[in-house]
Amino acid sequence: MNDLYKLALSFWQGQPYLGVGLTFLVFWLANKLYQKCQFHPLLHPVLTSIIVIIAVLLFIQVDYATYFNGGQLIHFFLGPATVALAWPLYQHFEAIKKIGWSVLSAVLLGILTGATAAVYLAQWLGASTLTQLSLAPKSVTTPVAIAVVEKIGGNSALTAGFVIITGILGAMFGPAIFKLLSIEDDRVKGIAMGVSAHGVGTAKAWQLNHTMGAFSGLAMAMAALMIAFVLPPWLQLLGIF
Repeated sequence: MNDLYKLALSFWQGQPYLGVGLTFLVFWLANKLYQKCQFHPLLHPVLTSIIVIIAVLLFIQVDYATYFNGGQLIHFFLGPATVALAWPLYQHFEAIKKIGWSVLSAVLLGILTGATAAVYLAQWLGASTLTQLSLAPKSVTTPVAIAVVEKIGGNSALTAGFVIITGILGAMFGPAIFKLLSIEDDRVKGIAMGVSAHGVGTAKAWQLNHTMGAFSGLAMAMAALMIAFVLPPWLQLLGIF
């Protein structure tokens, strides 16, 4: 069995793009399952893919670093994919320009409210200061969240996990919450998804409606830009940082 494991690991290391193939295959199957089950929130393809890939890597005993040798290709395209959000923003530029200050205020309040709620909830549950600081930037895209948390003294690995969980939960339950609260304006829905659930929420918003997706992308970009400036002094004001 040990020899078989060594052979499998050696083969995987010699074929770094197996990680890419595994990721695409699992996500494709997860997305098919998601569609077949009428988009059930608990079967969101991102969540399902993460669980399945972790299970596969544990079963074949391949560590994350080896898997990521091929996954870097996907990681590279995260940048261009984020920049591509500028196109729908351009398409809706006139509508956005008319409500610019309202969007700016909503994003700012969303950042501060989300961070404050997360920190105080963690504090109430007895979490350490390190965990509280790591939770604060959970609602922005991962690279920005990690940069911010390193500045305020949190743990970047914890923050990355919190960001992923936040995005998945937002995409899973955001539409149901909008329905429960009788929110019908796609612009409002988009801003809420972008501020609270970053890229994963924006991808879900795009699936539902182009206007919602455009405003979600706008909110996500604005939140990423603003959080580095407003979060550290806000946490200092709260006496946490």
